This record gives sequence, C-alpha cells and structure tokens, in this order.
Amino acid sequence: MADLFHECGVAAVYHLSGQGANRFLPRESPTDAARTIPRMLLEIQNRGQLAAGMSAFDPTRPELLHTYKDVGTVTEVFHLNHQNEYDGLMKTLGGVAAIGHVRYATCGIDDANNAQPFERPHIEKSKWFSFAFNGQLANFQELRDEILTQRNFHLSRDTDTEILMHLIAQQLSGDRRPTMIQLLRHLSERFDGAYNIVYLNAQGDMFVARDPLGIRPMCYAIDGPMFAAASESVALANMGFAPSKIHSLAPGHAITIQNGELKIERFAESPRHAHCFFEWIYFANVASTLDERSVYLTRKRLGEELAEQETMIMDEDTIVVPVPDTAKAAADSMAYALKVPCLEGLIRNRYLGRTFIEGSAKREAKVRMKYTPLPEVLRGKRVLLVEDTIVRSTTMQALISQLKDPERGGAREVHVRVACPPIIAPCFYGIDMSTVKELFAPRHLMGGDLTPEVEERMAKTLGADSLRYLSLPAIARSVGFSETKLCRACLNGEYPTNAGRELYQLALAKSTLPTTTTEVASRTYDTPVAPLAAVGCS
Repeated sequence: MADLFHECGVAAVYHLSGQGANRFLPRESPTDAARTIPRMLLEIQNRGQLAAGMSAFDPTRPELLHTYKDVGTVTEVFHLNHQNEYDGLMKTLGGVAAIGHVRYATCGIDDANNAQPFERPHIEKSKWFSFAFNGQLANFQELRDEILTQRNFHLSRDTDTEILMHLIAQQLSGDRRPTMIQLLRHLSERFDGAYNIVYLNAQGDMFVARDPLGIRPMCYAIDGPMFAAASESVALANMGFAPSKIHSLAPGHAITIQNGELKIERFAESPRHAHCFFEWIYFANVASTLDERSVYLTRKRLGEELAEQETMIMDEDTIVVPVPDTAKAAADSMAYALKVPCLEGLIRNRYLGRTFIEGSAKREAKVRMKYTPLPEVLRGKRVLLVEDTIVRSTTMQALISQLKDPERGGAREVHVRVACPPIIAPCFYGIDMSTVKELFAPRHLMGGDLTPEVEERMAKTLGADSLRYLSLPAIARSVGFSETKLCRACLNGEYPTNAGRELYQLALAKSTLPTTTTEVASRTYDTPVAPLAAVGCS
C-alpha cells in the first residue's frame, strides 16, 4: 500500500553504570553507547524516511549535549555506507546516553529545520535539553494560538514539536525546578492526542514517556547497565536484548533516569486505552511485538478473517497475490485457508529510494517504478489481490491497470480483498490523512453502510472485477484486544479525545465545500471554515 505514511519513530539508549563495557556496545567504552542509535533508527526506518537525527550526552566534553540531524534516510544522514565518514561523525556524537528520531511529516515542511531531535541550549545545565516526539497533538491549533497571543512570543515552525519545546521550556523557566514526572504531569494536562517523548538534558537526565491512551507503541529493555527504548520491539531485539527483557511501556507511564537511577513511574491516569490498530496491520515491522501482540500473528489472523468471509468459488486458475510487503502475511494465510496458491505476482523495487516525478501521469509512473507485475505468474489468472488498506485509491487504480494490461500483467480478472474495513474518517493522531475529501470510501458510502452494492460501485471505480473489505469486528479479533482498547476512529468516526471529535466535525464541514477551497489546506485545522461552535463542536 503506497499512499499512507506514519509520522515518526523514536529511540533512546543509556549506559547506566558509567564505567565498564558490555556486550551491547559496538566498541569498548560506555561513551560508545550513543553509537547504537543509528542502528536502532535503521530498524524503525519504516516509520519515517524524510529525516533522521540524534542527540548524545557526554559529561567529559565541553559540548555536553550534541545534536546532529538532517533530511534523508538513516543511511544517508549517518553515512552508513561510508565507514570513514561514519566514524568521523560518531566521534562527535559519543556519549553514555542518546536519543534518536526518524521523521515522516504530517505537518511542517520537509527541511532540516523540522528534523528532530529539537535541542534548546541554555547556560544552566538543567535547562539545556533535547527531545524527540512521536505522535500528533490534536489540539495543536489551540496550543499554538495560546502561545502567539502572549506578547513577544513567536513560533518559527508549523509543527506541534515546536509547541512542545516551548511548553517544556516554560516549565523549566525562572526558578522552577520540577521533577521530570512533575513536568510530564503538567504537559499531560495540556495535551490532547498521541505523544511519545524521549528527552535528554545536559545533566544526563533522561525520560521516555508514553501518552495516557497509549495510541502509539513504546517498548523498552533493561539488561545489566544497558537501557534502551524504541517505538518498536524489533529495534531492541536486533540490538541483542532477549525477548524476555523487552516490554511495552504502560500508557501514562514514564521511565526516568537521574543520577544513574532508573525508575518507572505513572505521570497521568489512564482510564482507557486507545491503541492505534494500524500499528499492527500496516505501520509496524512484521517482526515486532507491540503491547504483547505479535504484528505477524495479527496479520496472519487478518488473512484468516478474509478467507472466512470469501464467497467466490475457487477454481484451478485462481491465485492469491499480495501487494508487497505489508499484505504478505494476510495473503499467505488467506490462500492457505482457501487452499489456493499464494504467488508473488508483484515484485517491489526495494532500492527505489526517494523519487520525484513530474507530469500528470506521475502516480502511474510511480507505480511502474515501485511494482513490477510478473506476467508469467498472472497471465490468464483470476487474481485475488490482497491489500492491507485503501486510503485514497489512486495507487490501487494504477496497480489494477498494470495487472490487467495485456503487456504488463495479463491477468484475466482482478478481485481486490482488503484486510481492513473502509477508511471513512481522518486521523489526527499521527497518520498522514487529515481530510475527509481525500479519502476513497466516503465518496461512495455517502454516510451510509457498506453493502454489496456499494462495494460493486467501488470496484467499478477502481477497475477491479470485485471488491471486498474486512468487517469492523474482525480488527479487534485479529489484534486480540477488545474494541474498547483500540482507536478505530478512521473506521467508525469515534475519536478517543475531545479535540479529535471537534476536528472530525470540522473535517465533515469542510468536506461539503468545493474542491478548490479544501485543496488549499493540508490539514483539517488549517484555514478553518468557521469557529468550532458553528460546526457543531462543543
């Protein structure tokens, strides 16, 4: 699936003893702990490819806290393909502690200024800090307006990360000396949305925090003097931590490290959880385990659910083909249950990198570059094309066209099976879909239920012979959580926070405006059509 992106991922590492080497370090000094960050970020590169960066703490150098970041992939930013350049860079980024970030932007332009971590230097060590952020604040506009109404206050970036930096700085201003838990407690009272934060200051104090709803995942591990945390467990497992040492941080909790002492403490009440179901069905690495739920096994169950609701009669010409790569586990299990072959009729170009294509047919060109159909597999076949989700549909339309093209694919029929219910509403918690009008399903559902007739119209629009979506209850069954513990707002319009509900009403109001009006804004809360009260919000 090619037209949905996550905002970012975070990582943190700390050598707690301050002396002696251990098996996790790439070299023989605890100050090399920071060198593990690029490797950890590489493991969560799936969460963001636009920018990467890290901040490292070393009490033995004049620049106690040093930050390096740039636009590009982890390999590009840290020169991982050039040993000498990488070694030279790491000499300036050594330290007993470090935090890191990979970014895909849901807001803010694509340049180095918006890359994270954000560092705020100060002559006082406790006020000199760096942090990185995973998620999205749904009440971004409210917080931004509140800051700008204060005299002599200014914001230079259009990101919620800068908002967070200012709010942290305010809590540390003057003679205030809040503990890290007190700081987080105050922030939690102001924030609405998803926010995982990794923080490091020039005293060597660190915290790793997860929002009270647990919308985005956060994993950590402790083994001897080594502590590490990351958005996904795969980064910790491949670092060398045993599975029994890797845990999910509970929502509303933070891990704090101060004076060499590590604590896990609650900073906010967590009356309910709202884990983003998309983490399991699409975003996360298939090798990860999040909140004790395996990503691979979840996707396998999605395929079994698709097979259970399949009504098409299988014949000797029927094959299952996954859209690489995230739909493969679902396609494999679906085919196994249906007793038909699962074949790789589409090959993904994994070395494409970032590209820019001009012209009116750029989506078709991107699909041609990213996916190569195999006519030897597809020709004359009835293809059950398994996809993890359909958001805007432009990629799927181009893909089906390629599969049916007599020269490119030669498939006789293409029947789309989606391992997710229709996306009907935007996400305000860190996924790159923030307006109703950009979504495929609402244009066909028109506020009604999904019926076979609606699916038939959708299939015709896509150029498919048929289309079937997964049922809504199947999501909770596949993940293994009750429906009350999942955020499925993009599937049912039921948002877990007040600001999310308000933004959805605003998004619905904007969806009725002429296309030329709504296309100008990249997010629902850009250029509002009216005060919130005027569109049915409290």
